[in-house]
Amino acid sequence: MDKMILNLGPQHPSTHGVLRLQVVLEGEHVVSCEPDIGYLHRGMEKLAEAKSYIQYLPMVDRVDYLSGFFYSYAFCNAVECLNHIEVPQYANYVRVMMMELNRIASHLLWLGTYLLDLGAISPMFYTFRERETILDYFEKITGQRMMYNYFVFGGVRHNILYLDNVIKIVNNILFKINEYENIITDNPIFLSRTKGIGIISKKKALDWAITGPNLRACGILSDYRMNMHIYDDIEFDIVMSNEGDCYSRYIVRIYEMRESAFIIKQCVDWLKSNKKIPEPSQIFLNNFQKGEIYSYVEAPRGLSFCYLNSVGESTPYRLKWRTGSYYSTQLLKELLKGCSLADIMAIYGSLDVVLPEVDR
Repeated sequence: MDKMILNLGPQHPSTHGVLRLQVVLEGEHVVSCEPDIGYLHRGMEKLAEAKSYIQYLPMVDRVDYLSGFFYSYAFCNAVECLNHIEVPQYANYVRVMMMELNRIASHLLWLGTYLLDLGAISPMFYTFRERETILDYFEKITGQRMMYNYFVFGGVRHNILYLDNVIKIVNNILFKINEYENIITDNPIFLSRTKGIGIISKKKALDWAITGPNLRACGILSDYRMNMHIYDDIEFDIVMSNEGDCYSRYIVRIYEMRESAFIIKQCVDWLKSNKKIPEPSQIFLNNFQKGEIYSYVEAPRGLSFCYLNSVGESTPYRLKWRTGSYYSTQLLKELLKGCSLADIMAIYGSLDVVLPEVDR
């Protein structure tokens, strides 16, 4: 009689999609939490079995509509490795540049919506203003603002353009990030809502297979970009913090945006000095190899895997995605125990969960 069951979602505006949290409360404190997923399930993995590789490619951006370039890369790289397709260095630099721009755009959206979850309205307009400049550039290059379908087997659809615009966008965002920090980082209200709240220990993070910024905020040095060959000639630092709380996850993403800007500038410099390289073109698959392979990418919400099983036909035999948001969502059943009702959205929002990644 002293406990109450409360449903948060699936229509709650702060669940970042359609997630239902069945929370058992004792007064204002959480006794237990059970995440209920599947409201957005679209059969993204099963659909691959009924479509050719090139037919499935445009759908890949929809696994996580906020970081479509990363999933396009993971799928293309799996097909390329399985069929021994060599990608020109020019296309690799274009891919890195577009993915890192996409990472900044994703983190900007997270930052604005997270502050909105905590009750601050203005930062969302600021971050969306800067994100808009990146989406405008994506639209110039790909014709789309979200579902890009720009990466293809063997490279990218066409040469990159407007590189001077990229530098202007990045420099403007770097300046604006400093403004964000002036508003947020030492704000006493923000500190009281995030410092020491939602702490994930190193052991808990590893036990629950947490990756990405949420793992690095626990003091674990893990960034799979260090293992990706397309980053071999690019310099960058791995950003991490040690406290594992909501504030640490904020700090990691803020500094990750700066590192992404540094990477983008390196890509632009290389692309400007290699203009005469032939335009990469799409490889049309005729002979399909048998075998199984997996490809991975360090996406904004953590490590993402694409497992591909081929029997030599024009359609995949099996395809499986591993996404960071799925594991972050499952962690909630442990992470929310003992917290207050008011802290639920502060903790959940700090994990940067996007439900299409969870349900697929």
